[in-house]
Amino acid sequence: MDRMLVVVFDNETKAYEGEKALLQLDAEGSINLYAYAVLSKHADGTATVKQEDDYGPIGTLLGTSFGGMIGLLGGPVGFGIGLATGAIAGGAVDIHNVNIGGDFIDDVNKSLTPNKFAVVAEIDEDWTTPVDTRMEAIGGTVFRRALSEVKHTLHEEHVAAMQADLAKMKAEQAQADAKRKAKLQEKINQLDSKIQAQLQKAKERRDAAEREAQAKVKVLKAKAAAAKAKAS
Repeated sequence: MDRMLVVVFDNETKAYEGEKALLQLDAEGSINLYAYAVLSKHADGTATVKQEDDYGPIGTLLGTSFGGMIGLLGGPVGFGIGLATGAIAGGAVDIHNVNIGGDFIDDVNKSLTPNKFAVVAEIDEDWTTPVDTRMEAIGGTVFRRALSEVKHTLHEEHVAAMQADLAKMKAEQAQADAKRKAKLQEKINQLDSKIQAQLQKAKERRDAAEREAQAKVKVLKAKAAAAKAKAS
């Protein structure tokens, strides 16, 4: 199951031990590690990426769930990202594009207080024991959440509801007098604009999901090629 993983540590040394543990679990085949980063939280609520993954494009795609998660952990002051040395500040990231509920972000941020560090990763794991055992031994607090597609269903239902309202307004307009027709037309135009905006967002989310899927394939291919080269 694809999951977002955040492990919070009290200091930087422990965070890098956590990163190393994830890489070892990936090498052992206990998990598939798609992307990871170590970040530190500052007193003003912003965060800095201390180290990024070296697996390829997924870690730098702001349109991915991973990129969005990094931004959301950065705090409430705008959004910018500069990997390795740059500062991150969340707030402008659309949480609906991250495939994770807001409660998960809140739980992590309650633990990721100023001067603490975290390892953020997107992984595929069949069971939680390997990661939990390694991280707890290092002193990490583990947060994980499955990447959900429920939001797509909810989004479709929302658009369908607006389209139903639009159809009722048009039916009402057909039977209204001239004055009422004009007022209804204004409402129809406004609702139609909202529907078109939602449909455009849906397209952007589908495109982002496709980019993320392609990036994951590239990560797995690169890892397979590396393993083959090592074995030969």
